[in-house]
Amino acid sequence: MQAVVRSLRRMWLLGVSLGVVLSLVRSGWAEVKLPRLLSDNMVLQQQTEVRIWGWADPSEEVTVRFRDQKASAKADPDGRWEVKLRTPEAGGPYELTVAGKTSQITLRNVLVGEVWVCSGQSNMAWTVGASLNPQQEIASANYPKIRLFTVGRKVSDKPLDDCEGAWQECSPQTVGGFSAVAYFFGRHLHQELGVPVGLINSSWGATPSESWTSRQTLQSEPSVKPLLDQWDKMVADWPKVDPQYLRRYQHKLKNWEESQNKPGAKKTPPPPLPNRSAQSSHRPANLYNSMIAPLTRYTIRGAIWYQGESNVTRAWQYRTLFPLLIQDWRRAWGQGDFPFGFVLIAPFHYKLDINFTDIPPDWCPELREAQLLALKTTPNVGMACVMDLDEVNDIHPRNKQEIGRRLALWALGAVYGRAVVYTGPIYESMAVEGDKIRIRFTGVGGGLVSRDGQPLREFTIAGPDQEFHPAAAVIDGNTVVVSSPKVARPAAVRFGWRDAAVVNLANQEGLPAAPFRTDTWKLQTEGRLLNEEPY
Repeated sequence: MQAVVRSLRRMWLLGVSLGVVLSLVRSGWAEVKLPRLLSDNMVLQQQTEVRIWGWADPSEEVTVRFRDQKASAKADPDGRWEVKLRTPEAGGPYELTVAGKTSQITLRNVLVGEVWVCSGQSNMAWTVGASLNPQQEIASANYPKIRLFTVGRKVSDKPLDDCEGAWQECSPQTVGGFSAVAYFFGRHLHQELGVPVGLINSSWGATPSESWTSRQTLQSEPSVKPLLDQWDKMVADWPKVDPQYLRRYQHKLKNWEESQNKPGAKKTPPPPLPNRSAQSSHRPANLYNSMIAPLTRYTIRGAIWYQGESNVTRAWQYRTLFPLLIQDWRRAWGQGDFPFGFVLIAPFHYKLDINFTDIPPDWCPELREAQLLALKTTPNVGMACVMDLDEVNDIHPRNKQEIGRRLALWALGAVYGRAVVYTGPIYESMAVEGDKIRIRFTGVGGGLVSRDGQPLREFTIAGPDQEFHPAAAVIDGNTVVVSSPKVARPAAVRFGWRDAAVVNLANQEGLPAAPFRTDTWKLQTEGRLLNEEPY
């Protein structure tokens, strides 16, 4: 008799267990789920309101506890829920718990501090392990209060809710493969501010800015419509290879073969065939959808950006695309005009790169001018000028330490209110004085200098004929006087106006002057709105 009772009891318990399992399966989620950004080791932005969000059964109540706070929300019909918490001053580590009706998640080793998104193309993706002094930098990277998150590379034609990645403590074991610019930026902030720093690296080499901007925002700008239409047609025609692009590819392949046959040539892979499919990382909005949209609920202090090389062929259009991206991200995060810092693209002989052999040397300074216009016309934007880095034969300057430091100088001065000089000389105005032109600057700091003690270089001057000639330039107080015996009636000055210009005009704090032109004459890339090499 007892054996029968035990058997019936086991059957009853099994029935109850199966019922619970089936109920959970029918519910869709079965347990509370969080996005990968919300995980152990994360950093929450200090002294603000942060979102905690995820998924659960429709109508399920989810409760979040953090320090002395408790917040609850019911999941909507799609299973989404969100709560908001107030964060204290920088500190930690803390625990944060998320509980539903059948499950609980505990996030451990959570810090509160400063959070920055770090994005762009290959110069942002470039790792600590590939930069200057990699062994020394990696060995000394014991900063447990710096936390690193690398967004997995993925494309999507629709905005995604989540991304790949995990928060890690900064250590010799984790830093080598992380973005060098992001790390050196974050390290300088951590050392100067004395608070935890969270760095979210979302970058992909060789990608244009339009890939990182939402389709909705791109469609709002009439001048970008031809680019969208071009890509839509290319995707519709895929995998047919248009003869125009095939000819350009064959030209690239020929140049590559010639370069590989030179004595002592560095062996490089051949250029890839054009990828114009819906899954191209160059397709407008594809990287925004997969690598930016999933981040936009995570409260941040600001963003840093190192990109532009892939837009050099459409430098004039970048005047529109770059501010559009900044506005797009600010709209998506809903945090107002959060700080946005960028790197002015570095000196480089573009003809040395297999992808840029047809680019005239004037196109790159036109891209830099577009970046500078964003600095001057878009609120709360900062710049790190690196026009003194003498690595002109490599599109990836290895001195990422200095690039990160200069971005951090901007953040310390403009965002955190420190009394530091964080910008080099920037052109302000000109005045014709007989056969000379006097140039005035902002950002002179302690005064103008030649950083190497040599005569100022990279100045040119032109008369009304618009023919530019090399010019002598002399510092006079906080101005520079420019002249040439070949120009009796000067009308315009240009400075640093070529792709590989390495300048020596700086302020006493060692920050270089930014390239400029005083004229408004038509530029070479004006009117170029389409990709000639859309891969």
